[in-house]
Amino acid sequence: MGHDHNHDHDHEDDHDHGHGHGHSHGVTDYNNAFLIGTLLNISFVVAEVFYGYLAHSVALVADAGHNLGDVLGLLLAWGASILAKRAPCDRYTYGLRRSSILASLFNAVVLLVTVGGISWEAVRRLSTPEPVAEWTVIAIASLGILINGGTALLFASGRKGDLNIRGAFMHMASDAALSLGVVLSGFLILATGWSWIDPLLSLVIAGVIVYGTWDLLTHSLNLALDGVPPGIDLKSVESYLAQLPGVIGVHDLHIWGMSTTETALTAHLVLPNGYPGDAFLDEICHHLQEKFSIAHSTLQVEIDGTHTCSLEKSHQHA
Repeated sequence: MGHDHNHDHDHEDDHDHGHGHGHSHGVTDYNNAFLIGTLLNISFVVAEVFYGYLAHSVALVADAGHNLGDVLGLLLAWGASILAKRAPCDRYTYGLRRSSILASLFNAVVLLVTVGGISWEAVRRLSTPEPVAEWTVIAIASLGILINGGTALLFASGRKGDLNIRGAFMHMASDAALSLGVVLSGFLILATGWSWIDPLLSLVIAGVIVYGTWDLLTHSLNLALDGVPPGIDLKSVESYLAQLPGVIGVHDLHIWGMSTTETALTAHLVLPNGYPGDAFLDEICHHLQEKFSIAHSTLQVEIDGTHTCSLEKSHQHA
C-alpha cells in the first residue's frame, strides 16, 4: 500500500501508529447462571414438545420452538464469553471473537426455518381443528412461566451493565410472558370449547419469534459484513476525530464489530505539526471507548498534509 510503519517515536516519520485496547465486561461471572438456565430450558423444551404432541397443541410446540431459540441464545452468549478468552495466534490474530457473529447468524436462520414449519402446521389445524387437552396445556405452560421467569431472575442483576446478559434476561422474561399467553388460551378453550384458539395463538407466537429473529438476522448480517454496529454513528466519530487539536484531516475510517460485544476502529489522522506523542493517542483511544464504546482503536498519523494517501480516495464514505 506504499505506507511506511514506524513505531520508534524517537524518529519523526510520515506514519506513526497508536493503539488503544478497551476492555469489555465479559459474562464469566455468570457461568453458573448460564449452566442452570440452559439445563432448565432444555428440559422444558423436551417437556413441551412431548406433551404438546400428546395434547395435540400446536401452541405448546410453537412455544417450545421459541424456547429452543432462547436456549441457543443462552449457549451463544455463554460460548462468546469463553471464546473471548482465547488468546490470539498466528492464524487468528484477533482470536476467535467473530465466532459469536457466525453463531448468531446460524441461530437466526435455524429459527426462521423452524417457524415456517410451525406456521404451516398451525394453518392446517385452523382448517381442520383437533381437540386439545386443555389442562395439560395449562400445566406445561404454567411450568414455563416458573422456569423462564426464574431463569430471567438469574440474569437480572447484570442486565444493565452487559449486553449479553441483558439479551439473556430479555429472552427469558419474554418467554415467561408468552407462556402466560398459552395458559390464557387454555382457559379460553375450556370456557368456550373453541379449539381453533390454539392454532391461532401458535401463529401469534410464530409472529413474535419472527419479529425477534428478524432483528437478530439483520444485526448478524450487518456484523458479518463488517458493518458499523448499531448504536454507533460513524459521522459522529469522524467529527470527533476531525475536531481534535492539530488534526486537519481524517480518512480511511473504518468501524466494525470484532464480536457481538466488542467494536474496533482504524483511522488515518493528518497532523502536519508532527507526531503528537503516545499520551495524545492514548487519550484519543480512551475517549473513543468512553464516548462511543469502541474498545479496540488503531490510529495512524500522517504528517505531510500535502501528500495524498493512497487509501484516502478509495475508501471515502458515500
